[in-house]
Amino acid sequence: MIEAKLINHKSRLKNDVGNITICYQFFYKKSKMENARDHKVVCFGEVLWDILPSGEVPGGAPMNVAYHLHKQHKNPAVITRIGNDEKGKALIDIFSAYGICTDYFQIDYEHETGKVFAKPNEQHEVVYDIVKPVAWDFIKKEDALDTLVSNADYFVFGCLAARSPGSKNTLLQLLESAKTKVLDINLRPPHYDRKIVEELLAKADFLKLNLEELELITGWFSKYTTIKDRVNSIKEKFNVQNMVVTKGGDGADLYYNGYEYTHNGYKVKVVDTVGSGDAFLAGMIAKFSEKALPEEALDFASRLGAYIATKKGACPDYSVEEIDKLIL
Repeated sequence: MIEAKLINHKSRLKNDVGNITICYQFFYKKSKMENARDHKVVCFGEVLWDILPSGEVPGGAPMNVAYHLHKQHKNPAVITRIGNDEKGKALIDIFSAYGICTDYFQIDYEHETGKVFAKPNEQHEVVYDIVKPVAWDFIKKEDALDTLVSNADYFVFGCLAARSPGSKNTLLQLLESAKTKVLDINLRPPHYDRKIVEELLAKADFLKLNLEELELITGWFSKYTTIKDRVNSIKEKFNVQNMVVTKGGDGADLYYNGYEYTHNGYKVKVVDTVGSGDAFLAGMIAKFSEKALPEEALDFASRLGAYIATKKGACPDYSVEEIDKLIL
C-alpha cells in the first residue's frame, strides 16, 4: 500500500472521516470551477475495493484508465462517489498519492464505498460479486460537473456505472455536454441489460470492446459471423463510426475515420491481465490527444496493455521509457 504524505490534501485526510465531507463542501467548491479547464480527459463511474483472497486493492475501470492517463501526463479527473467511511478515505489517500485529482469524489452519507468480492469457484475460475447498492450507484448531478465535462476533450464511461437509476441519470445528462464520448463497454453480468447497452451505444463517438462483447451484442440483432461484419452492423445500427476491438493475445483491430488498422499484439510473459484493457484504452486516448496517427495510437495502446500484463496488479509503477523498450 502506498503511504500518502500529502501536504496539499492534509485538511481532507485527517483521522476524522467527517472532515472529508467538510472539505469537499467548502474548500474545494471554488477550486472545482477554476480547475475544470485543466482536465482534458474525464472518467466517470465506479471506484471501489477489490476484496481478493490475497488482500484488498483499489479498483474500478475509471480509476485504472485515469491512473494510466496520468502516467502519460494527461492530468485526468474522475467523477465518482464514495462512502463516508474509512475505505472511502483510503481511496482519496491513494488517488492523491498517485497525483490524480480527487476534487470530483462525492461523499455519500447513506451508502458505503464500493466493494467487489473475488473468489475462485469449483472450476478454479475467479467469480466476482459486485456489491449493490453502494455509493457509486448514486453519483449526483452538480453544476461543476457540467463545466468539467464540457471543457474536456474526452469523456470516458462504461455500462457498469449505469446499473442504477441515480448514476445512470447523471451519466446521461453529462453525455449531453461531452465532446468526444468514449464508451468502454465493460459488460459485467448481471449488471447490464440490452436496453441500457443499446442506449449508451447510441451516445458513443468511440467504442472499445473485446471480441466476446462484440459477439454478444451483435448477436442480439444480427447473424453475422466475421469481426468486420459485426463491426459494420454496430456502425450502421448505432452510428458509432470509430471503435477498437481487442482480441487478447491476438492483438486488436481499430476502425477509425473509415479506415481499418490491425495490430497483432506484443508477445509477453503474462503475469496478470487485470487492468491491461484499461491501460490499452488509456494509451489510445493519450496518443489521440497528441494528434498521433491511428496506427501509432494502436501500436502504443497495444504496447502499454501488453506491458501491464507482465506486472502484478492493474496499476503498477512504471515509466513511459519502459513501455518504449517493448518490442514485437
